[in-house]
Amino acid sequence: MRQRCLSLILLVISAFPLAAQKHPFTLEDMMKLRRVEEPVPSPDGRWVLFAAVDVDLAADTKTPHIWIVPTAGGQEKEIISDQDADRPRWAPDGNRFAFISTKQGGSQVWIADFDGASGTVPDTHKLTSIDTEAGGELWSPDGKHILFTSDIYPECDGTPAEAAVCNARKLGEANKSKVKAQIFTRLLYRHWNAFKEGKRSHLFVVQVPSAGGSLGALSSEVPRDLTPGDFDSPVFSVGGQDNYAFSPDGQEICYTSNHDSVEATSTNNDLWIVAVNGGAAKNITADNKASDSTPLYSPDGKFIAYRSQQRPGYESDRFRLMRYERATHKTKEMTEKLDGWVGSFAWSPDAKRLYFVSEQRGASRAESFAIDKPYDRSTTVDGDLKEPITSNFRIAIFDGNSDDLAMVPGRNSLVFTRMAIGFPNEIYSINFGQGQAQQLSHMNTSILSGISMSALESFSFIGAHNDDIQGFLVKPPNFDANKKYPVKFLIHGGPESAWGDEWSYRWNAELFAANGYLVIMINPHGSTGYGQKFTDAVNGDWGGAPFEDLMKGLDYAEQRYPFIDKDRECALGASYGGYMADWILGHTNRFKCIVSHDGTFNTESFWGTTEELWFPEWEFRGTAYSNRQLYRKWSPHLYASNFKTPTLVIHSQKDYRLDVSEGFQLFTTLQSMGVPSKMLYFPDEGHWILKPQNSQLWYKTVNDWVDQWIGEK
Repeated sequence: MRQRCLSLILLVISAFPLAAQKHPFTLEDMMKLRRVEEPVPSPDGRWVLFAAVDVDLAADTKTPHIWIVPTAGGQEKEIISDQDADRPRWAPDGNRFAFISTKQGGSQVWIADFDGASGTVPDTHKLTSIDTEAGGELWSPDGKHILFTSDIYPECDGTPAEAAVCNARKLGEANKSKVKAQIFTRLLYRHWNAFKEGKRSHLFVVQVPSAGGSLGALSSEVPRDLTPGDFDSPVFSVGGQDNYAFSPDGQEICYTSNHDSVEATSTNNDLWIVAVNGGAAKNITADNKASDSTPLYSPDGKFIAYRSQQRPGYESDRFRLMRYERATHKTKEMTEKLDGWVGSFAWSPDAKRLYFVSEQRGASRAESFAIDKPYDRSTTVDGDLKEPITSNFRIAIFDGNSDDLAMVPGRNSLVFTRMAIGFPNEIYSINFGQGQAQQLSHMNTSILSGISMSALESFSFIGAHNDDIQGFLVKPPNFDANKKYPVKFLIHGGPESAWGDEWSYRWNAELFAANGYLVIMINPHGSTGYGQKFTDAVNGDWGGAPFEDLMKGLDYAEQRYPFIDKDRECALGASYGGYMADWILGHTNRFKCIVSHDGTFNTESFWGTTEELWFPEWEFRGTAYSNRQLYRKWSPHLYASNFKTPTLVIHSQKDYRLDVSEGFQLFTTLQSMGVPSKMLYFPDEGHWILKPQNSQLWYKTVNDWVDQWIGEK
């Protein structure tokens, strides 16, 4: 009988080999994951193209390749693997698609032939050879042109040929010169992680031969600059939807540009339209002095939908979904009753509905409404959902994060990306008649199936101003409720951003928990997804209500979860989270260690060294000299006499949002006071740590520091 029971146990174990082989998440696991980008459905609705980035940790490289998957479901396959290939965009006939590659002559536009019967690429061809390189390509709906962006010297004017020669000459001179000095005559001379070097982002258009035509016929075709002038057109963006679009007939382009005289203090992005054949551009949102961006024409050509803000100078004002009627030139807000931000959006093929993503309490859901009436979350139009408080249609509520919406032509369905705390982006689709999302891509399923991860747990408590505050908990693998666990207390950046049920490669909660830690994350006042009033509450109050929320949130977690070891807690934050780590350093000794990444140490010097001046001038109600009292009120450096907690400082040379001098000042102060401290400095990174081996060093250094002070002895 005993032998029989043993045999049954062995049979059960053999039947579930993956469960027996699961292991805690490692950085090496994370580097094996393919990073899936936005879905692009084919014109006939049969296929979805997408790029996926492969990371080679040993080679310290990230290489995008192009994949395809049937919209009806099936196995995805790599269709361009012999060269780097990114951002695929279909030709209107579906027989070709454009993409970006650096295979020859820097970043250029390439074209791939596509066999729709087999879903394969017989051949690829290089389209552009512009000296200033090309990116962000977009095929015109009539199939005659490809639009792309290039960073050029705005003083190079004249005919397209003359401008091309001028740009090539100036670029060559700059590269060959032994003198690398620059002369500035205005602000925003550097941005994010690079110096502008006198260049501007412009939109170019080039003709494309019809299917079967020779690309060699374009050898004499010089791309035409559609947005000449000393302005960025389109404006800078770190991601999201394009800031430009073609009209359905292919004859007009709408793009985003800021023409204010002092760009460093302005968020006044406007929408401009210009004919594809060139000519004078027209500003269609001049009445709004705040940001208007991400235009998208309706399929019938009657409207342009776009995102808009109302308060000039405030980059975290509520993003509204607007509708511009081309015939009457009238604008209308479509989401007045939405107390949240509109993210990516898409038109339905019949131009009768708009679909958009909106963040709410740690998740992003997709909703829709008919354009003949403004959005109202209290009503149901489709009739599919009967709950009293709902939108017209939704994809996901409190279940991961959906984004990158795209309608499937000829089908009653939508494709999008979805992520959650336990998995990175994958491609999904949803059929409106069925109302059930289907996962199309499974790029990382095999790797993740062997990894042990914990679900995200939500909790809430009463914080500052007696408001309800949300927090999250991630437990370590093989969690034992009878044990005591140390805590990694993560503080998000922004400050107008939020933690939630989403994946991150830079601050991955599962990876932080994997070596035996509880991870606690709080969304204090200033966080997004809880209404604009809650978001605005951080303005002018950086170390006030948010600090109170964080401390009360940790107090609540300690009382609610008996497995928390209150004597072993470490606070970690980046950007605004780094600021808060510095603020905590001077205002409490409850933590045994601190990690401050790219934080603000001295608010006055931060104002003088950042590039986007609109940010501190909104948050601190003016300049550092006109409202010095408020800057000094919330400056961590003035509380340095209280510093006692061992602190790891991390900063990067190319971080122009928060200059590296902020990290140096903090480290110098800690060292001079004899506080145990260490600094990790990256000479080749910006605000984010992006290179694979740098990321590996970052995680190791951070985890080693935390282990040193609160890990198992």
